[in-house]
Amino acid sequence: MLFKNHTSSSNVRTGTRRTQAVALAVATIVVGLGVHRLAPAGDARDIAGDALWAAMMFWWVTALWPSASSGARALAALAISWAVEFSQLSHASWLEQLRATRMGPLVLGTGFDPRDLVSYAAGIAVVWLIARRAHL
Repeated sequence: MLFKNHTSSSNVRTGTRRTQAVALAVATIVVGLGVHRLAPAGDARDIAGDALWAAMMFWWVTALWPSASSGARALAALAISWAVEFSQLSHASWLEQLRATRMGPLVLGTGFDPRDLVSYAAGIAVVWLIARRAHL
């Protein structure tokens, strides 16, 4: 065969990346819930939790957009993370109803904190480096 079919190997690589990203997102959720439940309350727990939440967003973005570059996935995860943080400045009734559910505070947060923006960037930077090294 003169020309190699790159489509099939690309599809396999994309499927593998998607599967790995879902597994890593779930693992990050488990670690994040462990930090949330087991670590003593305070700044360190909050910063670690925020960094893990943003790292999880990177893995979900990777699962949904596996063919994108790691940089594009990192920027998308950062945009989502920051959008959720800035949404905490809004107190629309439908958002407050979502935040009042059991999962609401874990998914949407409860109050805007500019420090969280830095934590999100740090968490995404760490997993971006991991993804680049692992070719994910």
